[in-house]
Amino acid sequence: MTAALQLYSMRDCADQLALLAELPALGITTVEGYGGVYGDPISYRAAMDANGVTMPSGHMGIADIEADFEATMSIIETLGITRVFAPYLDQSERPDTADGWAAFGKRLQAAAQKYADRGLSFGWHNHDFEFAALENGGTPMDILLDVAPDIKWEADLAWIVRGGRDPLEYVKTYGSRLSAIHVKDIAEIGSNLEEDGWADLGAGTMDWAALLQACRSASGDLVYALEHDKPTDPVAYAGRSAAAFKTLWEATHD
Repeated sequence: MTAALQLYSMRDCADQLALLAELPALGITTVEGYGGVYGDPISYRAAMDANGVTMPSGHMGIADIEADFEATMSIIETLGITRVFAPYLDQSERPDTADGWAAFGKRLQAAAQKYADRGLSFGWHNHDFEFAALENGGTPMDILLDVAPDIKWEADLAWIVRGGRDPLEYVKTYGSRLSAIHVKDIAEIGSNLEEDGWADLGAGTMDWAALLQACRSASGDLVYALEHDKPTDPVAYAGRSAAAFKTLWEATHD
């Protein structure tokens, strides 16, 4: 098993097509797409193919899906994506009640049904705001997965920690909904401030040995995507983290 790389981590690389040629030497031949690489999907796919890189998963904004579903399908089919995840909701658009989150969940459910009709899976990728307690004591994440029974979940476990929750509990509770894992690390408090407190995989505070074991117990069919929200040296980050993932994976092999 080798980890994929969420390309948002590499957004500061000047030449995104040239970057694809660098990744195999770092031990990375699988990537996860996001809006920044969708501008010319035909050229991007050609560069992927030339370097033996595949893109089984990708992020697609819910607003884009609702505005022009067929446009998203064109990108998805060109790049070979089979697992689609809506990645974010701007703060100004986030509900502040349980009913509001339930309504948003129904929008996700509608998107999941559209993609299912095309043989694709669709899910939600979390940040920290989905784990803040609501007036009824529940959390947006629980509501979304309950109201939208057909959506999958791309679990960003580090954001769960930043949301004040235990990622192991969520993996155990919702293991059947998992489709992908974002593998990232959190630096010691007060360090890596220039990187917004994130760290290379294995250099932070997350117990990734235990987390990987839990994820593997929950499902044998997951995409594991490396991510760092603000690396100062993206290529070096990717190489170090890919190597750390390989070591962790081998250490947790049953």
